Amino acid sequence: MAGVLAVTETRAGALRGVSREVVTAARSLADEMGGGVDALVLGPPGIGEEAGGLGAFGADRILVAEDEAFGAYAPDAALRAIEELAGANDYGAVLLAASARGKDLAPRAAVRLGRPLATDVTEISVEDGRPVVVRPLYAGKALARLAFSGAPALMTIRPNVFLPREREGEGAVEPLDVAAEPSRGRVHPVESGGQGELDVAEARIVVSGGRGMGDPDNWSLLEELKDALGDGVALGASRAVVDAGWRPHEEQVGQTGKVVTPELYFAIGISGAIQHLAGMRTAKVIVAVNKDPEAPIFDVADYGIVGDLFEVVPRLTDEIRVAKESGPGVKRRD
Repeated sequence: MAGVLAVTETRAGALRGVSREVVTAARSLADEMGGGVDALVLGPPGIGEEAGGLGAFGADRILVAEDEAFGAYAPDAALRAIEELAGANDYGAVLLAASARGKDLAPRAAVRLGRPLATDVTEISVEDGRPVVVRPLYAGKALARLAFSGAPALMTIRPNVFLPREREGEGAVEPLDVAAEPSRGRVHPVESGGQGELDVAEARIVVSGGRGMGDPDNWSLLEELKDALGDGVALGASRAVVDAGWRPHEEQVGQTGKVVTPELYFAIGISGAIQHLAGMRTAKVIVAVNKDPEAPIFDVADYGIVGDLFEVVPRLTDEIRVAKESGPGVKRRD
């Protein structure tokens, strides 16, 4: 029986939401392969208490390494842990998130283990006892179906695709001896932006703005829309906006930014260049606001509003607030 290793992530002393998605995907894969799930957690002292909750999402063993040095991303220590665990266990697969950290760590692990890597996976199945995955190509215009030979199969999963699913059962928390050894590390994080902010790749709703916003000061309109929508909402931005210095890079959505798959995506003042579509076209519902009726964004939008965003967005924000305050069954205002 081949087990599955789920590599989790922590931030600001807590598990990131995407970690539960990785464990959920690992559980589904392990069930088909006839094995168990080990969850690897590296974090600061005390992280083990929260990590125990991963058992509810399918982890049989939660292997926890605690050290003050793991309060920040520690790629060299994580790589050593993956290598040692893979050498000591019969893993059929190793799963990570297709996050900024996962995209950094997964290729390192693939080289160290001498195994191929499939990135940004959106579907996982098992055929003839081996994992088979699907991943988007060419900005999502094509899908590649890949089968692994040999083990373990390494893959990163796209956030917000394998939604966390709780189940009965508890996982056993076991301490893992992973030396931080900062002097041996070749990578030393010196700064992390957006602490305390919801990662745009993990948000259930994303409100993104483009050059049509006209000026960085106008982002207050999007902030108000974000606040009206409630919890689980993050701001996003197009590459042009980030390149202009209006918004931080961690908010960039697109081919050279982050790939997002939220339940709802607002594209405000975004024309819809192919590079941006590559990062958000898999959103479940897309709402576009643009004054140009020929803007490419309308080709992928589920709902489109042709108009001046400076008139549309405040009205949209107001209507959302009224609807939320009035509850179900509220009538649309004239």
